[in-house]
Amino acid sequence: MTRGRAVAKGFPLVSSGRIQRIEPGDDGYPRRLQAVRATFPALHVLGTIRDSAPAVAIVGSRAASSAAMDLARRLGRVVGARGGVVVSGGAIGIDTAAHQGALDAGAATTVVVGTGVDIIYPERNARLFAAVVERGGGLVSMFPIGSRPLAAHFVRRNQLVAALADLVVVVAAAGTSGSLHTARYAVGFGRPLAAAPGTPGTQALLAAGAALVEDAADLERALDGDPRRPARPTLDGEAARAWQALDARAPRDAGDVATALGVSIARAMALLSELEANGWTLAVPGSAYVRAP
Repeated sequence: MTRGRAVAKGFPLVSSGRIQRIEPGDDGYPRRLQAVRATFPALHVLGTIRDSAPAVAIVGSRAASSAAMDLARRLGRVVGARGGVVVSGGAIGIDTAAHQGALDAGAATTVVVGTGVDIIYPERNARLFAAVVERGGGLVSMFPIGSRPLAAHFVRRNQLVAALADLVVVVAAAGTSGSLHTARYAVGFGRPLAAAPGTPGTQALLAAGAALVEDAADLERALDGDPRRPARPTLDGEAARAWQALDARAPRDAGDVATALGVSIARAMALLSELEANGWTLAVPGSAYVRAP
């Protein structure tokens, strides 16, 4: 992986005096993080986190199609035009398009980086990051100053992206995309989840009950609390009882379901797999499940 640099062409020199370090309990620590069942360390912020405005995470693949990139940018504009904040990871592809859409609308956007906030990564986004800060948004990191881009950082970064949002939209994702980690964290945090059709990862999310977002009008509906959803099979019998044993926010595993139903763990696992395949549940980290949105 290419290493980031502390200073890159187009990005202003970052001095330690410009970077804020905020911890849980400090003024300015994001209120959304105080309400989730996860512990985040001190955050480093360059610029401003717009904590009072509605926040929408728009995420997706780095190697996205031009159509998906265009959709992400249009969705970013919708959020910005409504006075909201776009949250994303600053990566090439969907993330970049979403941030740019917010800037197009003259709105603030939050870039959650997987490095220290003094490290430019990816380097080609130096101008974008500078514009984000200059226009009232911010770069935020859960990693110390000077932290380099490591693969493990980006998985952890995705958790923070989900936690800082009120709604998570996945625009494009491969079957093993990191964006699916963001989606699972969103469900675990009780955040509404939406996806655009057309890629293996997003099709799986739609099958699991995510709201459908094909255009700006669909995003408007989701933001207004009336999301458009794909149809899914009805439930009955043992599968219905297994679904009732789950919760929409607190993840439960096969052992919990087996106890509730009085069946073997193997049978509970089979029922949970059936529910996931039919869009009634979502798998979350820890081999557990929650009810789909």
